[in-house]
Amino acid sequence: MSEATSFSVNGRDVRVGSDHPHLLSALREELGVTSPKDGCSPSGQCGACTVLLDGKAIQSCLVSMEKAAGKAVTTLEGFDPEERDRLANAFSVTGALQCGFCTPGILVRTKALFDQKGDGMSSEVARGRLGAHLCRCTGYTKILDAVDLLAAGDIPEPERPQKIGDNGAKYEASALALGDRGYIDDMHPEGMLHGALKLADHARADVVSIDTSTAAAADGVVGVFTAADVPGELRVGIIHTDWPVFIPEGGRTSFYGDVLAIVVAETKAQARAAVELVEVEYNVLTPFADAKSALASDEDAVWGLDGNTLSTSKYRRGDVDEALANSAHTIHEVFKTQRVEHAFLEPESTLAMPDGDGNLMVYSGGQGVWDDRNQIASLLAIDQGEVTVELVSNGGAFGGKEDMSNQGQTALASYLLQRPVKCTLSREESFRIHAKRHPIEIEVWAGCDAEGRLTALRSRMIGDSGPYASVGMKVLERAAGHMTGPYVVETVDVEAVAVRTNNPVCGAFRGFGANQAQFAMEGVIDRLADAVGIDGWEMRNRNVISPGVVWGPGQIMDDGCRGARECLDAVKPAFEQARADGKAVGLGLALKNSGLGNGFLEISRAVVRFEEDGTVEVRHCWTEMGQGVHTVALQVAAEELSVDSDRIRVVVDTTRELGAGQTTGSRGTLMAAGGVADACRVANENSQAPGVDYYGEYRVDWTNALEDEVENPILHSAFGYACQLVIADKATGKIEKVVAAHDVGRAINPMLAEGQIEGAVHMGLGYALTEEFPTDDEARPTNWTLRSLGILRAKDMPEVETILVEVPQPRSPYGVKGVGEIGLVPTAGAVAGAFYEVDGKRRTQVPFNIHQPLEVAK
Repeated sequence: MSEATSFSVNGRDVRVGSDHPHLLSALREELGVTSPKDGCSPSGQCGACTVLLDGKAIQSCLVSMEKAAGKAVTTLEGFDPEERDRLANAFSVTGALQCGFCTPGILVRTKALFDQKGDGMSSEVARGRLGAHLCRCTGYTKILDAVDLLAAGDIPEPERPQKIGDNGAKYEASALALGDRGYIDDMHPEGMLHGALKLADHARADVVSIDTSTAAAADGVVGVFTAADVPGELRVGIIHTDWPVFIPEGGRTSFYGDVLAIVVAETKAQARAAVELVEVEYNVLTPFADAKSALASDEDAVWGLDGNTLSTSKYRRGDVDEALANSAHTIHEVFKTQRVEHAFLEPESTLAMPDGDGNLMVYSGGQGVWDDRNQIASLLAIDQGEVTVELVSNGGAFGGKEDMSNQGQTALASYLLQRPVKCTLSREESFRIHAKRHPIEIEVWAGCDAEGRLTALRSRMIGDSGPYASVGMKVLERAAGHMTGPYVVETVDVEAVAVRTNNPVCGAFRGFGANQAQFAMEGVIDRLADAVGIDGWEMRNRNVISPGVVWGPGQIMDDGCRGARECLDAVKPAFEQARADGKAVGLGLALKNSGLGNGFLEISRAVVRFEEDGTVEVRHCWTEMGQGVHTVALQVAAEELSVDSDRIRVVVDTTRELGAGQTTGSRGTLMAAGGVADACRVANENSQAPGVDYYGEYRVDWTNALEDEVENPILHSAFGYACQLVIADKATGKIEKVVAAHDVGRAINPMLAEGQIEGAVHMGLGYALTEEFPTDDEARPTNWTLRSLGILRAKDMPEVETILVEVPQPRSPYGVKGVGEIGLVPTAGAVAGAFYEVDGKRRTQVPFNIHQPLEVAK
């Protein structure tokens, strides 16, 4: 080592190369210290890499090697064992972590604050001092609860839940909190190489030539691969196979996230340096950066695809024109929603390696490892049995890890080189590649009678879906289907169009079209309530669905829909009290499907196996991404098998044929519970004999597609319901509290269900107020850092009061309904209502703080 930097790590003197870009790189890449996580280096905006430097908490990606020289660095690995246990236990028993990626950094900061504040430490102190830390999962509420528990000093040992309804700690909670349960980027098999991707320099340009010779000759480079090296199919996709893994010479880029090459080198630094040497000659074309322009054009926006209409979803019941003409009150409004970045804390990472038996092993954090396997096999032109994909529980997803990001390129490199290859995206690369939330323009005409009962609704939606399908057609289909919200509307005419453009791909994101549609619908409800002269609660009370009514596209609602009214009733006392206290209040009432529905055959398989050593292995097919599906599987198995949950180990990989598509649509809990319960039934019928794989299956095969034109289709097998009350100060507009009543059907683990709701409220407030991922006229994103996204930090969050409602869903295991997505669906509408009571302005475009800020007296 010609140049070295010396410092101590956890009491041990070390010497590392001085060429690391920052301390975090030296810790992770050279010293193998992995509790500090890399979520955004070198910007220092997520806090996941926080360490103690001479006793002071600092983001290690902000510390240069020169600044680190001679210092004492302490990471979680070096904390006193008792202190490690105290911190991990407090966060585990309060449910203060979900995906866990941000948690080690927050624990380090928490220790530093306690060291500094001593007995004066509290959640209120932490609220103002956690500004360097971003948590996308929890909404910070339970993190602050953990701080208060630490301050109180009496911290119980975390216990696994033993049955359905228990509040035990989530599966792997302590290991996640301490950073001991690794993510893909923490894995370093012997002989591993590193990959870096060459991304497009233009949103829409013909690729004349790709010259990799200079990159191939760079230090440490082992290989450079392009489309010319792909032995199988070039395009992949979840529904349509239209997304190129590489853009070839002679092809055309269609957005800034297109990949042209992967460079593989001995070190990450060498790969990243060499990828800059890939030379591409372009013929630059004018991109389609506006959905309406693309829709009106006869020119194809996307290479190799005909037309710019991805999909059209529509339905009609009755004569809307006549119903509107006969309505006592009508409104016409245009609502606009924005593109949003998921900002999961863990950037995408894939590790692929030969398994020693001539097959390929791929470690993926994707939301559908069976889809990953099938697409990789197609890309490589090999049998699916020659690829095993193992799920490594990821650091958050929210829908953004459904499509493959770097899995295909990494697998190709490993397959061709026959060596382990890991590729981890930078934060900017992650922004560029994965799908976003759809921006949708929603034009609405609606009416009601003199008593406020809805009579008619017409809606026309245009959604910018970017260049490739992803699941964009399903998002607009879902927006169309949910347009009427949880209300009875006699006559309906809805049409939603997904448009191909050269903006970022848009696909799955928590809410999946339902939140866009119901932001508009809640605005309709509030405007009509004004016209009738009744308050928002009463307007919703007069129109809320009930069992037996016809909803939206024609579905006859079952007994599970009683949850909508129970949620509305649950917030009424707080609504009336806030009014009495002179507060500004806003309401949002919503529903969100659980499952794919729309005619899809949904199958959830599971395996239960009793081992000779007394352990019980539970295999299921759903991605753990912080929501707690592993814990659901554990609790169902513990209850149905009558075994201690400490004996249970939960596994997801593709060595058994359990595949069921993506973990999406708020269906993980429902489907996993059904599959595992059935496997347990089979095990019990066979006396739980060891050494046997007991297979179980749960299926939903009774839904209809919107296109089937059935008069009363069953579009969805289950719905979750929620009502949120936003309470704000009338003078300042500051949101003081959110009361969130959510019908979850049955709470498998109430503490984890609450955490999902709190995190969703945090995301919903960001959606309503501050978050946006815009592009310019060249279809290039303009926000490139986590800070620029406008995500709320701990100090920005109001109090969140969660009310769990449990109205069982017919035909669902244990009566379960989804909770992952519904938590943000009513939020924007509720915020809009509260803001109206502050400044008298009706809002039509989110995020409000950017497009329609409050007008309050200074």
